[in-house]
Amino acid sequence: MADARIAEAVKAALASVEIPGGGSLAGYGGLSEIIVTTGAVAFAISVAPGMEVAFGPARVAAQAAAERVVEGRKVMVSVTSDRNQAATGQAKAQGKPGPAPREAVPGVRHIIAVGSGKGGVGKSTVAVNLALAFAAEGLRTGLLDADLYGPSVPKLLGIEGKPAVREDGIFSPHEAYGLKAMSIGSMLTADQAVVWRGPMATSALRQLLRESDWGTLDVLVVDLPPGTGDIQISLVQQVPLAGAVIVSTPQDLALIDAKKAIDMLRRTSIPLLGLVENMSYFVTPDTGTRYDIFGHGGAKAAAERLDLPFLGEVPLHMAIRETSDSGRPVVATDPDGPQAKAFRDIAGRILAAQPQLRP
Repeated sequence: MADARIAEAVKAALASVEIPGGGSLAGYGGLSEIIVTTGAVAFAISVAPGMEVAFGPARVAAQAAAERVVEGRKVMVSVTSDRNQAATGQAKAQGKPGPAPREAVPGVRHIIAVGSGKGGVGKSTVAVNLALAFAAEGLRTGLLDADLYGPSVPKLLGIEGKPAVREDGIFSPHEAYGLKAMSIGSMLTADQAVVWRGPMATSALRQLLRESDWGTLDVLVVDLPPGTGDIQISLVQQVPLAGAVIVSTPQDLALIDAKKAIDMLRRTSIPLLGLVENMSYFVTPDTGTRYDIFGHGGAKAAAERLDLPFLGEVPLHMAIRETSDSGRPVVATDPDGPQAKAFRDIAGRILAAQPQLRP
């Protein structure tokens, strides 16, 4: 297989990279599996806490060595350690260096995360249409698919092919419906799974975020994976966020997990812009009868209990499902329709409460 051949070529190239203490990176026990996709090659170098800086030159040399043999793929190399947040916090309390400060992404004025407590609530559909709604309001908008294990943005936006990579190794984001968009899904084959461990996934997030030419954006919408794992924690540690939107269905099971996502964001001092109730109700197209399939009003009631803004209801509607599956999101293709209005109203409420987001 081509992937195995590329991985072997990278491993052979790393034999020329020297590491601190002697020896080559190819024979180093902390070298991770070399992951190859159609558009990228990724591997991590695990080191003892405190050795990250010492391994910096080896990381640079490994990047250069791998780039010579990957046949045009983007190379993503990270240096990781087992240093955990509790130890870092303790060190800070003792007057030692703590975690690095959050750094803004060049050219990006504001970042809004869209998250959920669990999968299957339509979070990515909301994220895509919310980004398009911001663009419809005149904001220069980008979309980052941070759901590395289940990327949906290429499908939702009808994006095909790999993103271009400039000579300096910087991604040129795809452009669709006026959005600049990046997703690891564009670098995978149709059925290829991402099997990266936490450190490699967080490194991939950092590179997608910081090694993409976003140009000048008023807002970058980040579609988070469901839950409260490494990707979410990494994002809130890396960059200042203007806020986060949480998506849930009305049913109690989804709201239980949504509350956990809200708790994580509050613990990390991220402003909560509000809660969206997706798949709120269903109206039959033939009779106009309304059905509350997953219940109704649960998210609004939860928002009141949690002292959060309730941003609005999005119906369960065939037009939203059909346009999402076909890569023609409803806000872009039927901006004046009732389904698009639900998303545009949500964007309007966010902008009314956060006027600094406007240019």
